[in-house]
Amino acid sequence: MRKKKLTTQRGVSITELMITTAVSIIVVFGIAVLLVDGQRGWNTIYNYVYADVVTDGYVARKKFDFLMRNASREMYLLADDGSWIEIYYYVDDDSVVLDRYARFYENSGNLNIEYGQLEPRQTLETETICSNVSSCTFKAAGQSAQMTLTLDDGSQAITVASSAVMHNK
Repeated sequence: MRKKKLTTQRGVSITELMITTAVSIIVVFGIAVLLVDGQRGWNTIYNYVYADVVTDGYVARKKFDFLMRNASREMYLLADDGSWIEIYYYVDDDSVVLDRYARFYENSGNLNIEYGQLEPRQTLETETICSNVSSCTFKAAGQSAQMTLTLDDGSQAITVASSAVMHNK
């Protein structure tokens, strides 16, 4: 009869344990660096997208588009240097005569809209749309108007260009 050889199980040596621990620490550290870097990138993009100049530019563009699309395509005033544009519109759908105006202009770093009544000429309200305006120009061609607005808060600058067709007669 043959005798079976008994093998004794060996434990893990301290060297193997130290090597395994070192490799694990390196892997965990690498994952942590990736997570932190990813979070920094996410915060950078989030701050860029939701910065004040970006949201102000979005609001200004939406307001410009809305008012231009409701403006009379037959009558508007534009400054020779493009510093302001004045459009005319109807107070309600039943009006047959242009009776209101809106003037877009930049003043002291703010984009403002002055709303008013045409006859008799009277300013009804002035609204500040956005601040941090470094430049604003208006152009018109045919039945469309364009606004080029540059906003700069010192840490970020954006340029917003908006063009809209005036629809009403």
